[in-house]
Amino acid sequence: MQNDKNNKISATENSDREKIYLLQPVLPAQNSTSLQLEAISLIESAGALYAGTMFVQIREINPATYIGKGKLEELQTRLDGLELTVLFNGELSPSQTLNISSSLGGLKVIDRTTLILDIFAKNAKTNEGKLQVELAQLQYIYPRLKGKGEALSRLGGGIGTRGPGETQLETDRRRIRARINAIESRLKGLENRRCLLTARRKKTEIRTISLIGYTNTGKSTLLNQLTASNVYAENRLFATLDPTSRRLVIDNQEFIVTDTVGFLRELPHNIISAFKSTLESALTCDLALIVCDATDDYEMQLSTTLHTLEELDFNVPYLIVINKSENLKSYEGFPAGSIFISAKENIGIDGLKNEI
Repeated sequence: MQNDKNNKISATENSDREKIYLLQPVLPAQNSTSLQLEAISLIESAGALYAGTMFVQIREINPATYIGKGKLEELQTRLDGLELTVLFNGELSPSQTLNISSSLGGLKVIDRTTLILDIFAKNAKTNEGKLQVELAQLQYIYPRLKGKGEALSRLGGGIGTRGPGETQLETDRRRIRARINAIESRLKGLENRRCLLTARRKKTEIRTISLIGYTNTGKSTLLNQLTASNVYAENRLFATLDPTSRRLVIDNQEFIVTDTVGFLRELPHNIISAFKSTLESALTCDLALIVCDATDDYEMQLSTTLHTLEELDFNVPYLIVINKSENLKSYEGFPAGSIFISAKENIGIDGLKNEI
């Protein structure tokens, strides 16, 4: 079992921001360090402070608490007297969440899906984006309502309470189901409008290009570089949530380039389901640019993206674009035909336009 030596120092840091301590399960054939670093990035994207990690080797999942009594006691000793939130970097059942919280003296406990949904709620800017996030949250909450009242009453504020809100979470299943149906109906109307716009665009014979790929690989920066625009871009996970389209002209040929929400390993099914209409609209393009980060695990990014696209029945020509490649010494090991660029440094952009 590995641990962060400095967890209590960071956990006691004087700040009004929510402090999150990471509980990282270590399962066979998993890169737990990579998952930990990604979870830390998610914590920072949620606007919280990272307060340390406890790695827990999992040989057998405990139905009641996932990690077992002995490891929970060790965690309780380590966190005794600290005011923070515990993030389990995986998915917990409502009873497991409640049991872990009880074992830790009532500390708030959230799982990875709750954190991701919270980030989406924070970053949604358009009306459609907010509706899609609320739908994903309610679909996640709905089957978990039974027996969750006590756990919800402990949440208070902070991560996991954005979006529908605590009051709505404690309403009965019938009201939540009615709200889900109402949101789905509104989103269907927005989807129909988008389909009409897409059909109109195809009549004008303007070709469409979609930027897709793992979150935080530089898609928004690439959109800005290609189209000389100023779309919001930041170095954090899910900084861009709502699709953004801009006009691109290459050799007097006009294109519409669309930036889409980024993917993530084991992206919650509710997110994919809620955003499916938006993703499908963006993916009914003439060409897709799958953007990967040369400085990170590009193989994982590419396989995650292709797997998610497969779930969406994606069948469009695509180019693999390796971004942040300005310091690469060799291109060996990358997929054949990859295009190497640096959107931030404006390197390889002309070559990419030629390939387009």
